[in-house]
Amino acid sequence: MDSDAVLRAEGLAKEVSSPEGTLTILDGINLDIARGESVALVGPSGAGKTTLLALLAGLDRPTRGKVWLCGTELTALNEDGRAALRAQRVGFVFQSFHLLQSLSALENVMLPLELAGEAKAAALARETLANIGLGARLGHYPRQLSGGEQQRVAIARAVALAPPLLLADEPTGNLDSATGGQIVDLLLALNRERSSTLLLVTHDASLAARAGRAVALRDGRVVNGHRAG
Repeated sequence: MDSDAVLRAEGLAKEVSSPEGTLTILDGINLDIARGESVALVGPSGAGKTTLLALLAGLDRPTRGKVWLCGTELTALNEDGRAALRAQRVGFVFQSFHLLQSLSALENVMLPLELAGEAKAAALARETLANIGLGARLGHYPRQLSGGEQQRVAIARAVALAPPLLLADEPTGNLDSATGGQIVDLLLALNRERSSTLLLVTHDASLAARAGRAVALRDGRVVNGHRAG
């Protein structure tokens, strides 16, 4: 595997059984994403974007093909091995913010740090939230925050451990267009500042155009991969 590649898929396919027979969700996916890249994964509903993201993260197993994450063959690991690698290497941002309602913004960001045994979890969480413009919202609970602020907390939680790869699945889906644009700008700024790698799933072509390049899926296949802009 290329030493600069954070994520690589080779011959990836996913098939599921249905009453009508075998349904092919993905077929023959080849993908290389280098360290520091920002890549938008685009395509119509049903194209297989979320399924591909799940395979690339090791949340699901392919019918055929292989995935490498940060030089390790993810598809060769058992479920525990995949989970351990994800915890070390991947941050997730979802359409639904998945914040714990009983915890403050600060406590939500502290949680993964504490689970990872970080001795200075509170200080690191404060710094991360301050860096994304929420230094004055540390004690606020999710219900006291706007949708955009909640997504910023979710992003802070995802990047607090400085993972080399950030996977964002429709992170603007529950936000208005202006707020969504700000969230994508934040993700891209973190990508540049931290020299991390960003894979952004979106159906919004204007947001995808802000990434370094776009990879388009249609009917379970990659139909193009080009530089955005």
